[in-house]
Amino acid sequence: MNKSVLLVEDEPGLRMTLGDRLRSEGYEVQTAADGEEGLRRASGEPFDLIILDVMLPRKNGLDVCRDLRVEGVRTPVLMLTARGETIDKVLGLKIGADDYLTKPFEMLELLARVEALLRRTERAPAGAIFRFGDVRVDLRSTEVQRGGRPLALPAKEFQLLRYFLEHRGETLSRETLLADVWGYDSTPSTRTVDVHIAWLRQKLEPDPERPTWIVTVRGLGYKFTG
Repeated sequence: MNKSVLLVEDEPGLRMTLGDRLRSEGYEVQTAADGEEGLRRASGEPFDLIILDVMLPRKNGLDVCRDLRVEGVRTPVLMLTARGETIDKVLGLKIGADDYLTKPFEMLELLARVEALLRRTERAPAGAIFRFGDVRVDLRSTEVQRGGRPLALPAKEFQLLRYFLEHRGETLSRETLLADVWGYDSTPSTRTVDVHIAWLRQKLEPDPERPTWIVTVRGLGYKFTG
């Protein structure tokens, strides 16, 4: 079955160009011209990926992404930002966007980002449930509980946790995590991995200062030991 994409873009020319190219690559594409319509469709219809512009009428892309995550929608989101909108990129990742692309961009780069996101978010097989301590993680439903209570994780934190679970016992370098979870082809100077792991530890570890599950392997990276 072809992957379904929701494209939320208010510029008619770009919406048509992107939609036509994605369809020519075999994707099923639906479109929305403003944030309110995008939110309604994204929360009410099943999609494999959402491409979401930041600057939208009626409701901006950041608010749409945040509202989707609050509603529990875990569909991966690729945000489109104007050149130089650094604060938007940072906010987008913090509220649950999975990746961003700066306008203007090459079509081949967009397609590569789309393919990478879809590969990283393939559905887990039935019964993919992990338990460690008082934490329960259902990879298929993307539900996390701690002490029997629901625990809300932003999309990127959930993807990072999922990667650790699927590679438990392996020592994972920052470069590996950046490439496989964030889709970076090269390794920028960034503390992205360290910051997200710190957030996960705050939510999952009995004592975040002395982590039990996500441990640091000095000089090499991180390992999930649950």
